[in-house]
Amino acid sequence: MNKILSFQDGYYVGILRWPELDALWLRLSEANPKEESWYFYQVGNPLPDSPLTQDKLKETLTELDQLLHRDHSYDCCGIVYADDRQNPTFIKIYDPNNLGSSCGCSGNRIPPRWILSQSKPELVKDDAPIPNNRQRWWKKLFSRD
Repeated sequence: MNKILSFQDGYYVGILRWPELDALWLRLSEANPKEESWYFYQVGNPLPDSPLTQDKLKETLTELDQLLHRDHSYDCCGIVYADDRQNPTFIKIYDPNNLGSSCGCSGNRIPPRWILSQSKPELVKDDAPIPNNRQRWWKKLFSRD
């Protein structure tokens, strides 16, 4: 059983460049679903009941990648963090439209918008409302099941 991490626990490696993110997505999409299953959680929504199927994982990664590239149009990525770059079990993704200060130096810690985890994630408290465009994206993505 994997250790349950919260978005604040532990050491995370920043995925700084877009090719590094491409490699991370490829690693997840090529994983053996019998050995590695992934939960996908949008903070502010109910916790997922079960991990994604391999097809749904690939679709989710594609959609998420498109969203990040569209809404975070910088030369570097820098808003995705993994517990391990080569063998991740927990990935947190910050919303490009609500970055705030993820390091917490402002006193207000902004939680990630999305969490990919091999263990069922824990509820993340976030008092900020989920923007309508993120709710529509989420509903569109998960209404295809």
